[in-house]
Amino acid sequence: MATNDNRSRTDARVTVSSRADGLVVALSGRLDAAGAASVWDETVKGASSASFARLTADCGGVTYMDGAGVALLLKLKELCAERDAAIALDNLREEDRRMVSLTWDNVLPKPQSAELERRSLAESLEACSGEIWRGIREMVAFVGESVSLLAQVVLRPNKVRWKDVVLACVNVGVESTFIIALIGFLMGLIMSFQSAISLQRFGGEIFVPNMLGLVMFREMGPLVTSILLAARSGSAFAAEIGTMKINEELDALTTMGLSPMRFLVVPKLLATMLMVPLMTMFFNLASLVGGALVMLSMGYPLVTFTSRVFSYVGMSDFWGGMSKGLVFSFLVAGVGCLRGMQTRSGASAVGLSTTSAVVSGIILIAFADGIFAVAFYYLDF
Repeated sequence: MATNDNRSRTDARVTVSSRADGLVVALSGRLDAAGAASVWDETVKGASSASFARLTADCGGVTYMDGAGVALLLKLKELCAERDAAIALDNLREEDRRMVSLTWDNVLPKPQSAELERRSLAESLEACSGEIWRGIREMVAFVGESVSLLAQVVLRPNKVRWKDVVLACVNVGVESTFIIALIGFLMGLIMSFQSAISLQRFGGEIFVPNMLGLVMFREMGPLVTSILLAARSGSAFAAEIGTMKINEELDALTTMGLSPMRFLVVPKLLATMLMVPLMTMFFNLASLVGGALVMLSMGYPLVTFTSRVFSYVGMSDFWGGMSKGLVFSFLVAGVGCLRGMQTRSGASAVGLSTTSAVVSGIILIAFADGIFAVAFYYLDF
């Protein structure tokens, strides 16, 4: 007779014996978490070391059974399946039999092979191309639906959840003002200082305000602002929507008849498209403050700096930068929301979606900036 070493903690017992008709595993006592754990190793060892064609689990002495006891019986069933042996449950109480019947007839899962699946080069290329095509198709569908919903906003603005838009504006714009202004000030300060040091050799430091105003208003302002917001707000959008998808909240919205695109994506798109041009203006102003500080330190009056900036930078440069910021804002919010809705299951899914949102957003911003540069050149803008 096999006994266990936990008599002081549980009254569960197991006896493994051989008979002419097979192996008998007699269980008794309370088969709760502690009881099943105390007899688990003895039961498995006794059943594994014997040779049998039939196993009988005698539960006549069991006084209580919960899920842990059922798991022990399922383990015996698994051992019998490995040996192609039959198993029978004897003397089960009626309440225990009802509990065991919930899982007893289910097919036991087969252990997965540890070997990685090997694919040929053609199969790998096919899978990769299929994944790329699926991503392009989802992106085109997302852009089309987003544009359609934004057009409906213009026609029927009363259908928009403006409270969510205002809240998103606070998250995207107000809470980002400090970092945008700080980076703009530092970039204006550094670019002006480096340019002034180089041009001072030729007596051309007076052209630093011209360079700074043109570069910031036309190029660096919308570009850097959008990249910063892609890293801050785009990743936040992806994490928020991705978490909701994993928690099946998007499915719940669809079940209730609410469109996740209209309910979640449109307010974020509107807020970002409203705030990015405004944040670009804050960035440009902060960069001019940094440049003015450098010129003042070199002995130039403030009126000289401002007059040269605004005499050289025209309205076309200003509106060109604003148009870039508007397009970049759509890319930042759109990519963040799209990656969030594409989130898969798993512990690292939200992190992967967040990383993908930031990387994809920066790449698309750089690509769009190149298109703007070519378009402005041919349009003489």
